[in-house]
Amino acid sequence: MNAVLDFIVNEIFGQGAIFLSLIALIGLLLQKKSASEVIRGTFMTAIGYFVLNTGVGFVSGAVTDISVAFTTMMPQAVASKSVDIGANYGTQIGIVMIIGFAINLIFARFTKWKTVFLTGHMLYWFPFVFIAAGVDAGLSGAKLIILAALFTAVYMIVAPNLMRPLVKKVTGTDSFSIAHPTTTLSLIAAGVAKVTGDPKKSTEDLKFPKGLNFLREVSITGSIVILLTYLVMSLLLKLNGYSPAEVLGYDRAFTYYFTKTINFGMGVTIMLLGVRMLIAEIVPAFQGIATKVVPGAIPALDCPVIFNMAPNALLIGFICALATSTVTILICTALNAFPTVVIPLAFTCFFEAGCAAIVANAYGGVRGCIIASIVNGIVMVLLVGFGAYFFNNTIQGWMLVYGGQDFSLWGILEGLIAKLIA
Repeated sequence: MNAVLDFIVNEIFGQGAIFLSLIALIGLLLQKKSASEVIRGTFMTAIGYFVLNTGVGFVSGAVTDISVAFTTMMPQAVASKSVDIGANYGTQIGIVMIIGFAINLIFARFTKWKTVFLTGHMLYWFPFVFIAAGVDAGLSGAKLIILAALFTAVYMIVAPNLMRPLVKKVTGTDSFSIAHPTTTLSLIAAGVAKVTGDPKKSTEDLKFPKGLNFLREVSITGSIVILLTYLVMSLLLKLNGYSPAEVLGYDRAFTYYFTKTINFGMGVTIMLLGVRMLIAEIVPAFQGIATKVVPGAIPALDCPVIFNMAPNALLIGFICALATSTVTILICTALNAFPTVVIPLAFTCFFEAGCAAIVANAYGGVRGCIIASIVNGIVMVLLVGFGAYFFNNTIQGWMLVYGGQDFSLWGILEGLIAKLIA
């Protein structure tokens, strides 16, 4: 039984390319496509996913050292106790994952909540977070699994359905939704942008002086932003008495900064290519499932699938959220506001806040995008800070890197209930 569970969790749900390829295969077979079309669609879905994931990897690698620099300057940020949730509670996570996904399919089949949660790695990370919140509160056994499974199922059903109208506003179609922890920030962004901006003045219509036309290439602009960010981080390290070369682990400064800069731009370029490839395959293939098995269902996918709709908004959101969150962190640290020291949430600023910025642009144009991203920069720090009360004995170090959005908010909500039950 453990071997079967391990295979399902780690070889199917835990592998995004395999999971989405299997979905595409089933969908194409249900549409009675030819063998040639089935083979092509299945393989191209996997290839598109790997291209997308490769781009994400380059982007993630380019921003990792931003967090490393701040962790060095604020070592107390990761000084809390920790429990290896993945190693010690792997079976419970697997059970919760399967139960949550099964309930999601049942709801999509028999109710008006039609999205199906298909972001493979998030199928793992949400049970991981909910198990951690329960363990931190003192739950174990059946209570732990039941509460985590309930929260996982509710999240898989509610969040993508809340994102559905936002994605439709961005894309103009209702063919897919988003299954990613950006929901909280995206809802805030839509609300703020509606009342502060003008959707007619889109970030994608920004006009640059003739000599600066190269800035219209988001990969180039993003690379420049990352370069400036690293130069500022290095200056801060020096002012705090640290050697940037030792902290960031490089021998030659020019080579290091050049590589980080180009890797980010390359990552964005590859990621946008992967988005186009994946959407072109998985959405048509999923129609077989939507027609034959779960009538009216639509796939809910990873947040980068809308990045190509407004790349300027993505970059503006990243810059505004990173700057605002960093200032907020400095203020909160000076006030000793939280039981931990928060570090810059570089990943959240790019992926979740970037996605939210694209939503904000659809509702409020340039001004709405900027203001919403500033608000989200503050919100994500507060979520991580208050979340420390619910994760400080389990995954607080992980949350300092990957939290500040749905992981934190939903984890706090579950933690409150778990403490009452415990």
